[in-house]
Amino acid sequence: MITAAQLRAARSLLGIDQRRLAEVSGLSVPTIQRMEASEGVIRGNVDSLMKLIDALDTAGIELIAEGAVSPEGGRGIRLKKG
Repeated sequence: MITAAQLRAARSLLGIDQRRLAEVSGLSVPTIQRMEASEGVIRGNVDSLMKLIDALDTAGIELIAEGAVSPEGGRGIRLKKG
């Protein structure tokens, strides 16, 4: 699961706008806007969520489960090295 706040933070880490995230994920700008405006965990159809997560992963964002700690010591999201 990913929250709206995590999505906004991930996009900020990548230095991209909503339009670019829509392009790389294959989603529409209004879909990205709705996701970012959500309260708490983003809701949407599974296909859209998988496209979003795949695009973030490809761009180098690691999503970390709530309460989990990454091997690098971060929490929530982090930009992958390399």
